[in-house]
Amino acid sequence: MLTPLHNEPRDYAWGSTTLIPQLQRRTASGSPEAEIWFGDHPGSPATLPGGTTLREQLGEERLPYLLKLLAAASPLSIQVHPSKTEAVAGYASEQRAGIPVDAPARNYRDDNHKPEVIVALSDRFEALAGLRELDTTRRLLAVLGDAGDTVASRLRGGDDAASLRDTLAWLLSGDAQPAVDAIAAALTDAASGEFAAELATARRVAAAYPGDPGIVFALLMNLVVLRRGEALFVPAGVLHAYLAGLGVEIMAASDNVLRGGLTPKHVDVPELLRVLDTRAGDPPRLAPQPAGDGVEVFRPGIPDFELWHLRADAAPRALELHGTAIVLAVAGRVRAVAGSGEAVDLAPGRAAVAIGETTLTVTGEGGELFVALPGRP
Repeated sequence: MLTPLHNEPRDYAWGSTTLIPQLQRRTASGSPEAEIWFGDHPGSPATLPGGTTLREQLGEERLPYLLKLLAAASPLSIQVHPSKTEAVAGYASEQRAGIPVDAPARNYRDDNHKPEVIVALSDRFEALAGLRELDTTRRLLAVLGDAGDTVASRLRGGDDAASLRDTLAWLLSGDAQPAVDAIAAALTDAASGEFAAELATARRVAAAYPGDPGIVFALLMNLVVLRRGEALFVPAGVLHAYLAGLGVEIMAASDNVLRGGLTPKHVDVPELLRVLDTRAGDPPRLAPQPAGDGVEVFRPGIPDFELWHLRADAAPRALELHGTAIVLAVAGRVRAVAGSGEAVDLAPGRAAVAIGETTLTVTGEGGELFVALPGRP
């Protein structure tokens, strides 16, 4: 079975009013269009022609992944996702406590982990991902004078991970508010050739969320600029926040988020710190692997998903599937034909699902597409 999938954009406040409409070549609604979910997640299951949801169509089967278009005009919350073990334990604990699954203070809405990959579709996609090496962070903080020294003094212990954990815990306490405000004030006139982009980002964060500890979090994290086709992989425990741009995102089918800043939503500081990986290092970029016949695969090495990326032109390209696949066109015209003979034509920003199919042949005119699949054993 091969059939189109449809879903409505979600209007989160951080969403762009233009990026998704421009991709889909339609008039903008005027409201933020932050994400479109292509999957069977109960929070927003995609629909088939006739109105049946993908969740209903799959019956007892459940997709292990969720594919999205994501369009950010302003920063998302600084957040981290739990491991599978942490999610199972956290979900069970909150169930025993009788906390409603949709309660604002709920941390674990399901018992799954949520590793994720995002691939840039815009020419520039900005994110914060992982904690920066401390020697570099100390040089950055020095640019902020006495305000920066207040934070830097907490990062001088012998154990970098422990120093970062203690500093983040302090920033999330009420005791750190004077320091957060001083950093925000110092950012106004701070200048540095080496850290111009980091300072500009922190100023943007401070303007969007005055007084939020996330302003200082942003100075401790890696600033990442993805060019079109480049990707980040965010595993469990890695602190991150997407800032601006359009991307294709694939993740394990979960809605478990522990927030640390840049949000009016619930922040559970003890649970965040318990799950957080405070080891410093380079940003977690993910390079694609060649998979033959012009196909490249973003394969993070987890069982939940992998993401294929390819072009579609006049020459037919045959793909062998290994599970329920979702096809998402992002440029040109794409025609997908399943082994069963069913065919779907896709314009940019439109998707289809292949259920029970073992092959898919794609052609197109200037076409570009992504194919989401379960990860290989």
